[in-house]
Amino acid sequence: MAPIQYIVEGGHRLSGSIEPSGNKNSALPIIAAALLTEHPVTLENVPRIRDTETLVELIRSVGASAEWTARNTLHIHAKSIRAADLDPELCVRIRASILLAGPLLARCGEVMLPPPGGDVIGRRRLDTHVLALEQLGAKVTATDRLEFRAPKLAGADVFLDEPSVTATENALVAAVAADGVTILRNAASEPHVQDLANFLVALGAKIEGIGTNTMIVYGPATLGEATYRIQPDHIEVGSLIGLAAVTRSPLRITRAGVEHLHSIRMGFERLGIVCRIEGDDLIVPSNQTLKIQDDFGGHVPKLEDQPWPAFPADLMSIAIVTATQCEGVILMFEKMFESRMFFVDKLIAMGARIVLCDPHRAIIAGPSRLHGATMTSPDIRAGMAMLLAAVCAQGTSTINNADQIERGYERIEERLNALGAKIKRVPERKG
Repeated sequence: MAPIQYIVEGGHRLSGSIEPSGNKNSALPIIAAALLTEHPVTLENVPRIRDTETLVELIRSVGASAEWTARNTLHIHAKSIRAADLDPELCVRIRASILLAGPLLARCGEVMLPPPGGDVIGRRRLDTHVLALEQLGAKVTATDRLEFRAPKLAGADVFLDEPSVTATENALVAAVAADGVTILRNAASEPHVQDLANFLVALGAKIEGIGTNTMIVYGPATLGEATYRIQPDHIEVGSLIGLAAVTRSPLRITRAGVEHLHSIRMGFERLGIVCRIEGDDLIVPSNQTLKIQDDFGGHVPKLEDQPWPAFPADLMSIAIVTATQCEGVILMFEKMFESRMFFVDKLIAMGARIVLCDPHRAIIAGPSRLHGATMTSPDIRAGMAMLLAAVCAQGTSTINNADQIERGYERIEERLNALGAKIKRVPERKG
């Protein structure tokens, strides 16, 4: 596959309405969890991006049928599946391949997983997955691959050693098929975890505590068929708020899933960006102060990520770029991944005033006039942040390795061009 490049002519104001895609981090565990039932499942609002396409190939490889019946509608039928050796090349493309452990263990009693891939943003542990599934009755062996075996899963009181999103999802799916009651403590509660839990309930599972850090699952559930709509991507909504702010543009984000935006709106308000809610739409007016709000007593403020419902780690890159266009000084503290902030050298080369204190902290002083540059996208979120920087910069920028952006944002250049951006994709899309 030819590498993808974006050539961006910056400095254009945007306007109009845009609807966020379905949440990729909901779609991936839900596609995997569709293997739990032998009945048909129809998923709507599925983002058509590389990661979902790869996972669809993986579930086909174990015997499920999966067909796109419309651009964002996926029909899955896992009538009979086998725990075949999963293709290492497909698994290395996406970290989400680990999400097949729970459903395949539940249906087949065993699964062999090659090491999962994904973004290069620092070490991402698999220990929590292993510990959770072991407590539900699985035997796990690690060689050049992970082997999970469990002739029978049994309910348990499971305390996760960290509130890992994907480990919570694997444990939740396995618990639905386990014999007896499972209590998941210190569970992740992100919107995509809630989305997966609500999908499992639509199939027939009984789950209490959705949206909290303690979930109770009554198994084994008798699962049927379901049609389910994936929720909007709150990270894409946050990216679009940042885009509107840095280009000083009025934007209406439609069907934005406003019930999940409290911490995101609060984070942007710290940067002087105030949004308005109309029904399920989020309005970003163009007359923002873009003035960073000092802490009480005039101290330098801090924006930090924390587990949900606090400000999400996946929006830190976007917040950093946005802060370069705001008046004032702010400390950004990214606690989750030790390589996520390394992209700021590209912003410094564009004219941003940033001091990278260590792998987790950066001080941003704004506003800075950014100018076009050539850069390479290291991961999905930094890539999108670079796209924001390029769109608001003076002059032309080239973003190499834009494949990374397209792993998380569906047809993003087309959708931003419809708002008035000037982004050329090389090679051009076919169809």
